[in-house]
Amino acid sequence: MKKVVITIARYYGSGGRTVGKMLSQDLNIPLYDREILQLASDDSGISEEMFAKVDEKVRGTALFRIARKAYDGTVIPPESRDFLSNQNLFNYQAKIIRALAEEESCIIIGRCADFILNGHPDLIRVFIYASPAYCLEQAEIRGALGGKTTMHYIDEINKYRAGYYKHYTGHEWNDCRNYDLCLNSGAIGFDGCVKAVKEYIKIRFPEYDNPALL
Repeated sequence: MKKVVITIARYYGSGGRTVGKMLSQDLNIPLYDREILQLASDDSGISEEMFAKVDEKVRGTALFRIARKAYDGTVIPPESRDFLSNQNLFNYQAKIIRALAEEESCIIIGRCADFILNGHPDLIRVFIYASPAYCLEQAEIRGALGGKTTMHYIDEINKYRAGYYKHYTGHEWNDCRNYDLCLNSGAIGFDGCVKAVKEYIKIRFPEYDNPALL
């Protein structure tokens, strides 16, 4: 049976995760976000807390803007002094992402999944964006920072996501060439984004049999 693997990158406040959850419910396929940290912890034996903290470690380094060697499918063995390095923690997450894509239809939020899975035959890479005003409005509605989100905060999160992507892939996070679909949630709404992805699946993978696409 044909699978479909959807990766979603998104501007902060654009509702990318919400769109992912809606697609997960409609298509009846699992969604993975922070669950990947637990799976990587189980696979590596490294505590989930270390995976959760690595982003903060990387965020604070001057090297964050320097592209690292792209993940090539290998991880560093426990006996190496670099076993707990930021790069290896990323490698384990990438290993889990690849394994999930081989096993089942699924949706993966962020974590450079579009790059890690590039070339996978079942892959659909989605980028969700919106105007700054819309992203701010949605962040406030969802209670981010107690409903007192600022544009500065949103800009910092997007800057961090772009830097993280550049650091581990060598590519620009918001370059449309990295994706199959770039959707403006502020223009077409979350329902419109879900419908667009489902229509794309029908065109791209007509052999994918899912009742939600009828």
